[in-house]
Amino acid sequence: MLKWILFAILLDWIIGDPPTWPHPVRVFGWWIRVLEKFVRAVFKNLYIGGGMLWFFAVSVPMLILYIFSITFPPILWTAFSIYLMFTSLAAKCMKDEAYKVKRLLDNNALSESQKELGYLVGRDTANLTKPQVLRGIIETVSENTIDGILAPLFYMLIGAPFGLSVYFAVAYKVINTLDSTIGYMQAPYKEIGFVSAKIDDLANYIPARLGAILMLVAGGLVKQDLKNGWYILKRDCRNHKSPNCGFPEAVTAGLLRIQLGGTNTYFGEVVVKPTIGDAVKTLETTDIEKSIRVLYVAEVLLMLLAIVINLL
Repeated sequence: MLKWILFAILLDWIIGDPPTWPHPVRVFGWWIRVLEKFVRAVFKNLYIGGGMLWFFAVSVPMLILYIFSITFPPILWTAFSIYLMFTSLAAKCMKDEAYKVKRLLDNNALSESQKELGYLVGRDTANLTKPQVLRGIIETVSENTIDGILAPLFYMLIGAPFGLSVYFAVAYKVINTLDSTIGYMQAPYKEIGFVSAKIDDLANYIPARLGAILMLVAGGLVKQDLKNGWYILKRDCRNHKSPNCGFPEAVTAGLLRIQLGGTNTYFGEVVVKPTIGDAVKTLETTDIEKSIRVLYVAEVLLMLLAIVINLL
């Protein structure tokens, strides 16, 4: 199973997420929206309705996968599994989107960079300054190093000994899509997205902490400030409303000697957050490249760790 996971990583690095290709996450998003409309129409208590939404959002894809596994010819099932695993990873996609923002900022196209960032984050981006756009994209790269790359890979590897890598990968991506679609603390999602947000927190608990260590080592390997990265990770890892997002952001802030976090606006509501890291240096567009470098090296480290454990 490890060889198929390696193949999925390679496909992600080479192909990424072509916009014209069908992508499972788009299907998951559509399914979640269908369920959301039904739940809002039927349930008076949206906390309970949100729990039912989560159950069906996850269980139906699992059932469909099982049906495919027993009806597809083995070769077709293997190919389909590799496709689902590769589309669960987002290294090249994250790199391409981050570099798109970087090019716009380098060309002083602030309004276009605000728009591009808006496709990637839940915060309001229309009035952000250049440093705020930079902060937003670096935070996005940091967080997606976990939930877009290391966490799905972690669950693939957990499922590998049982031949369940594709099930674990798809379940994680549905859970993560639920969180990014409805898992907000602000209206109109505070009640209906409560269960989805909490389960996503639980699913990312171990990957965020393991991933932060891998990111720290990766930063040291690419000659970033390892000592400061460790210091800021210990000091500021909990300076975030999420129990997990502070870990990768703290590592990144420390490695790059920059400050992340702070106040953002979501759906018109101002949300005050503590800062992460120290502003030893001002944010620069080259910091985007540095954060992407850490992303790729951390992914390699996790796969190498899995291979070593498998050999032992």
